[in-house]
Amino acid sequence: MGRTKNLVLGLAALLIAGSLSACDDGRSGAEGAAKQLASSLAALDVGSLAVDGKDAAAANEQLKSVFAALDPAKPSVESGAVKLDGDKASVPLNFTWRIGTAEWKYTSQAALKKSGDKWAVQWSPALLEPDLKDGEVLDKTVTPPARAEILGAGDAKLISYRPVVYVGIDKTMIGSADPAASAAKLAQLVGVDEAAYVKQVQASGPQAFVSAITLRQDGRTITDQQIAAIPGARGIPDSLPLAPTRTFARAVLGTVAEASAEQIQKAGGSLKAGDVVGTGGLEEQYDSQLRGQDGVSIKVRPPGMTDDQIKAAKPDPRRVLFSVGTKPGDPLKTTLDPRLQQLAEDTLAGVGPASAIVALRPSTGAVLAAASGPGSNGYNTAMLGQYAPGSTFKIVDSLALIRNGMTPDSKVECTPTITVDGRTFKNAEGYPESSLGSVALRDAFAHSCNTAFISSRDKVSQAQLESAATSLGLAVQAPKLGADAFLGSVPGNADGTEHAASMIGQGKVLLSPLAAAIMAASVAHGAPVSPQLVLNPGVVPPSAGATPTASGAPSSSSSAAPASPAAPASDKPVTPAEAAALGDMMRAVVTSGHAGFLASVPGPPVGAKTGTAEFGNDNPPKTHAWIVAVHGDLAVAVFVEDGGLGATTSGPLLKSFLTAAG
Repeated sequence: MGRTKNLVLGLAALLIAGSLSACDDGRSGAEGAAKQLASSLAALDVGSLAVDGKDAAAANEQLKSVFAALDPAKPSVESGAVKLDGDKASVPLNFTWRIGTAEWKYTSQAALKKSGDKWAVQWSPALLEPDLKDGEVLDKTVTPPARAEILGAGDAKLISYRPVVYVGIDKTMIGSADPAASAAKLAQLVGVDEAAYVKQVQASGPQAFVSAITLRQDGRTITDQQIAAIPGARGIPDSLPLAPTRTFARAVLGTVAEASAEQIQKAGGSLKAGDVVGTGGLEEQYDSQLRGQDGVSIKVRPPGMTDDQIKAAKPDPRRVLFSVGTKPGDPLKTTLDPRLQQLAEDTLAGVGPASAIVALRPSTGAVLAAASGPGSNGYNTAMLGQYAPGSTFKIVDSLALIRNGMTPDSKVECTPTITVDGRTFKNAEGYPESSLGSVALRDAFAHSCNTAFISSRDKVSQAQLESAATSLGLAVQAPKLGADAFLGSVPGNADGTEHAASMIGQGKVLLSPLAAAIMAASVAHGAPVSPQLVLNPGVVPPSAGATPTASGAPSSSSSAAPASPAAPASDKPVTPAEAAALGDMMRAVVTSGHAGFLASVPGPPVGAKTGTAEFGNDNPPKTHAWIVAVHGDLAVAVFVEDGGLGATTSGPLLKSFLTAAG
């Protein structure tokens, strides 16, 4: 019985095996081969495939040649349903290429042939693209759109295409002249490094145009005749996105130039050599909005045609397989007033140290000017600088004192010196003796009596100072600004000498010129002012007020402490009544204090506050010079890094600016 049972089971197993063998018509092998083919095409490498009709190495070389113009892009390739016909099979291959921001999709057909127990792909150019013939390859043509403009108040063109001329040596025009000699003469004419330019010209090919310099057409002093007098030299007219002048708001707006090798590498394939991108400032921050999207076309190049032959042929002999049009960038609208910005830059033109002028409109928060002087060496001192504000911070002190029951008429003690925990504080050199003694808070503010404010420290906690600062728009977020900025850092905890130093804007208290202007603007507005620079940001801006991450850095003296992250807007904003009291005290700085020189500024009455902040380890110490002012619907901060006294250095700059601003 057992032997019979075993025989029956054995026969059953044979019948099942025979049935499976009969069902295996080769489909699983064909499907596996199809998936391997799709994977190899996606990797642009078919060197390890079984290929019928062409050597595998030759097929792989043709594959790379066909798609070379699309490098570094690679397709996504998926195989479809296999159709089986004996020892032959066909399968659709669905290609998807990412071309810029667009997708190019098409389907080709692959033929497979079984030889023994293996399936091989029957090679054909149409396998790579259904319209492709033997010997043909693909071309990729990229057409960049014109870069969008950066606009200022009233849609004034701040950065727009302006005419330029590329000046250089065209080696196709040099004839029998010595290229090195021509290069040397041109370098001397345009003022570039002679040795470096000669070397560059000598290293270039015989068809090259080697640019020496790019000149603005407007106002250029080097003439076409001077250029033409040098064998092989020529000027090529063009246009570039430029500000009105080379320095105009450069630290804020940034510049536009060809992408560097580093930028191309970081872009991960979205940039290539020759692309124009923004560098620094708003041009870099909003590059994608301003640059728009390139137009791209994929064409089939006829076999054997050179680039020159294709350029000369009319019409274009290439077949278009895919194209997407250009998408222009969107202009970036800002609040900068070109006249006031230029006026601020002109005012700072002769200042040696790092410096800044910032002008705001208190009623709206619009940033009208944010100028950094030549001593800033391209750094955005106006918006990113971090400096002790000195006595300008007494605006914050006064608000805290008013909230604790004092008025501008309350008495405070102004002494020659005051000692806190062994450290002696004093007033500025030359402080008038007639202003010492028991004086009104208004007078102590007008003459900037350090000892009076330090002696009031027990009436104001450090936390109350911090609260008063945020009430005036300092050290808080600026959601409408749309640009990198430092809006101040005021510690919430400090004792002893550190708290005393905070009362005179020293210690760990830091402001930027922009923050100082916001403080003054909040007084003029009677409510905290939130600054606005960019009106239509197309991308999410960084959180203004955080520690900046700009290229370049402030000087070592400007960053005595790390910046605190910006807090939300104050839950206890300055009130109109509080602002009126502060405005009364700021007016006293002009009518009876040491900013009397502002009394002659035409127009609405000026209110101001000067500030002098010590920094560094020198003896006597160096000082930052500050002054802030309100003048009608205008709030201004002027700063000079190593400037002596605020009244004598920054004051005249402010007067000049306000008088000309009108």
